[in-house]
Amino acid sequence: MTTSASVPTEPEGAISSDGTTVTDRLVDANQRYAAAFADPGMDARPVLRVAVVACMDARLDLHAALGLELGDCHTIRNAGGVVTDDVIRSLTISQRALGTRSVVLIHHTGCGLESLTEDFRHDLEMEVGQRPAWAVEAFRDVEQDVRQSMQRVRTSPFLLHTDDVRGFVFDVTTGLLREIDPA
Repeated sequence: MTTSASVPTEPEGAISSDGTTVTDRLVDANQRYAAAFADPGMDARPVLRVAVVACMDARLDLHAALGLELGDCHTIRNAGGVVTDDVIRSLTISQRALGTRSVVLIHHTGCGLESLTEDFRHDLEMEVGQRPAWAVEAFRDVEQDVRQSMQRVRTSPFLLHTDDVRGFVFDVTTGLLREIDPA
């Protein structure tokens, strides 16, 4: 299997020798994709009526790992897969306007948020002169953070369906999910 990670790249932030950027490469790929694209005739409601909240980590190929196809689920990703106010907003729209009933939360081993602290936010404020309005949401115990995320979903007054909320840790070295007991 060839991935973009196995293809030699230019130094970080550099423009390649032919003058193109990574974004140019993505736009070119989209042109090839669009040339063969056929409207699948789907609507925005996920077929499986599930929303998956996961970390943005590039090592997580959620559709492949969960056996999902286009149109099966809503996927909400952020740093750490943390249930923030914006995740609750997205889940609320997913449930109330688009019919999802289940929520799957996925954190993973070796997450970058395990090595950060709120000092990151303070350092950023010192650098740019403005305090970020958001919390870093760093954590040291991935299982406990999954439990906290499940609790945030289950207790949100905005969500209609909180009886099927399950949390997992994805192992980035084996590809396996490990379910976390909410207790």
